[in-house]
Formats: sequence, structure tokens, C-alpha cells
Amino acid sequence: MLNISDVMQTVNMIDHQHLDIRTITLGISLYDCADSNISKCARKIYDKICRKAEHLVETGNQIEIEYGIPIINKRISVTPIAQAAAACESNDYSLIGRAMNDAAKECGVNFIGGYSALVHKGFTESDRKLIASIPETLAGTELVCSSVNVATTKAGINMDAVALMGTVIKRTANLTADRDGLGCAKLVVFANAVEDNPFMAGAFHGSGEPECVINVGVSGPGVVWRALQEVKGKSFDVVAETVKRTAFRITRMGQVVANAASERLGIPFGIVDLSLAPTPAKGDSVARILEAMGLEICGTHGTTAALALLNDAVKKGGVMASGHVGGLSGAFIPVSEDEGMIHAVKSGVLNIEKLEAMTCVCSVGLDMIAVPGNTSAETISAIIADESAIGVINNKTTAVRIIPAPNKNVGDSVEFGGLLGSAPVMRVNSAGSGEFIARGGRIPAPIHSLRN
Repeated sequence: MLNISDVMQTVNMIDHQHLDIRTITLGISLYDCADSNISKCARKIYDKICRKAEHLVETGNQIEIEYGIPIINKRISVTPIAQAAAACESNDYSLIGRAMNDAAKECGVNFIGGYSALVHKGFTESDRKLIASIPETLAGTELVCSSVNVATTKAGINMDAVALMGTVIKRTANLTADRDGLGCAKLVVFANAVEDNPFMAGAFHGSGEPECVINVGVSGPGVVWRALQEVKGKSFDVVAETVKRTAFRITRMGQVVANAASERLGIPFGIVDLSLAPTPAKGDSVARILEAMGLEICGTHGTTAALALLNDAVKKGGVMASGHVGGLSGAFIPVSEDEGMIHAVKSGVLNIEKLEAMTCVCSVGLDMIAVPGNTSAETISAIIADESAIGVINNKTTAVRIIPAPNKNVGDSVEFGGLLGSAPVMRVNSAGSGEFIARGGRIPAPIHSLRN
């Protein structure tokens, strides 16, 4: 039972510490939309999304008002289109991307995810068609998000896919050059992608999911930061316990919203993703949490250890608050979406190499990082390969969302606005990786993948 103290704490967290529900995401299966005629397939997809998500935004708004809990985004994820559209005889899937975009607009959601392919062990013809159409689709739509899974711990790393995605990212940036390469902010390359992730740009509705499902993503870096102000100078045992208790309260709120949305929409509840997802707003930063543990600035020595503690304590606290925790769950470190990360980069303390080390212990990976526009496709692919290796070897989800900002150099900035924020353009290693990427083939799965 909640007592009056619990209620007042929650009200204070909402009013003063940026606590919110980051997203209610409705997952929708599109397998029954298959058709050899791509126009008919696109129409079926549009109709089903509009039918299933008709009341999503309305319901989210009602819950927000009744419970007094901000719900920042209402989103949709769908079956990876490379699977849903496999029967289509057309070579160009962009028509389906436009249908997704139109459906998202009709439903009033912020984003729709699932323009995706899973190619960790190889390509189907449909995968190739989907990937080839990503640049034009992301350039020609506002709300569609795309993801490609290139590696798993069980399969290893598909280096042909890694090489291809470097080229796709470059083309996507060039086609959205008038918007600082915005298309790349809607494109994620994964290792060990999960099927129930409610966060964009990587959300898709996995093959093991039900017909429809409600997944909720919570947030609350500001709440954790405020809690740590009360334990300055205390031991790390105290810090960990403080984060755990705070994560419990945050996740409990997410569970309440998830249950309400599920009941009202008549759609099963899936998971609560208890990730600490920052925003560009001051006081809503993961970097500032790490600094509250005693670091002068995020990126200095000790940052990886602080992040490891934070990520572990968030998970431990959250799992006690919900019977179904899933998605990514932990701490995100997107540069453009975290004002503390931006400050650390501009100060010259935080670089890509340190961010890569931090991804070994956090949720996801190199996220919303802007690099010079003349960065080669091979270098981008090599960055993806490194991040994939971290995910494969450590049996965790990692990802790369990188923006080679057209006509921008180190020290410049890109501006996306909203939750996507702005990012300083970061230096990349100038030494080449072209011969490495050109080898192709598959980096084998690690020995510890043989667990059957």
C-alpha cells in the first residue's frame, strides 16, 4: 500500500525532478498483412495500424490527466518489415515506409518503429530490399524509425551486414543533409536486439510477441540525481541502496501506467523498461548522476565504474517493482540527448573511445553521436564492428546510432530539437580500417555461446 509520504514523494519527483513515463509503445504484429502486391500490403499495414492504435493516444492522455503523471510519448512498434513484406514482389519497400508514416500521423503518435531487418546470420532477399530502401525511406518520412540487427552472441557478427550499414548510414546522412543528417538519428544498428524494446529508434515487435502488446518505458535521471544529493560522502554501499530504492519507486509508477493502459485498451501488458533515459533538459542527465558520485566531470577516470554501479542498481531496484521487466533496462548514454554528456564532450574530457568503454557496462551503446561528415563508410562500419563485439562477447545488447553530419567538422554542432537535442561533432580516429571491413564474412560466435 502507498502511504501519504509515498504519494508526496512521487508528486515532488514529477514536479521538480523530471520524473515521467517516457513512452507507452503499442506493439502490433503485421504477419497477416502479407501480400505479393506491395500496394495491397501497404494498405493492409496502414489499415491494421490505424485500427489497433486508434485509441492509443487518447488513452495515454486520459491516464496522464487522471494520474497526474506526464507521459511524454505515445509510440507504435511493428513486426520487422523485412519479415512482414517478404511476400511482396516489388524491389522497393519505401511505399510501406510511407504507409507506416501515414498511419502514425493518423494515430497521432510521436514515432513508429519496425522498418527493420534481422541479419545477424545472413540476408534474405527481403532483408536486402529493406536495407537498400532505408536511406530514401528515412529521408522521405518524419515518424518512421529503422533498425538492423547485425550480430548476436549465438551467431557471431555478420561483417557483410556491418560493411553494408556503413554505406547505408552515409547515404542516409547525405539525403538529409539539409537537416544535419537527421535521418541517421532514426536508424540504429544492433547486436543482440531485444524483441520488446519500447524506446526509439530501435523498437520493433518481435516474432515471439503476441498479436498486440503494451510496453512502457520509464525514465527519471533527475530523480536519481536528487536522491544522491542526500548521500554525499557516503560509501558506495549506501549509493547503491539509494539508487535501488529510487529505481523501485520509478518502476512502480511505470507498472501502474502500464496496467491502466492495458486494461483500457484491452491489450495485454508486456513489460516495463526501467531505463534511465535522459533528455536535453538541465537536471535530467545520466552524466550528472555519475558526477554526483564524486567525479569532477563525466568521462574522467572512474566513470566506467560509476556507470556500472548505476546500471546494476537500477536493474536490482526495478525488478522488485514489476513482475515483467524487459526491453533494455538500465542507463542510456546518448550524447545529444543528455546535457551533461554534451558538456563533457565540449570540455574535451569525454571522447568516443571512453564512450565505447562505458558501453561495456550500460544499456545499449554508442548513441546519438555526431561525427564529421567526411568520416568514411568503412570507419563507421568499424565503429559498428567494435560495438557489436562488445555486445557479442558480453552477451548484452549494444547498438550504434551515429550521425556523420554533412559539411560539419570537429567542434561544430548539429541541431535536431526536441528529445533528440543537439550534439557537438566528435573526433574519430583518422587511421583507416578499410582492409579490415573489406574482408567480409562472419566473425564466429564466442565459445561461451555453446550453452545448449
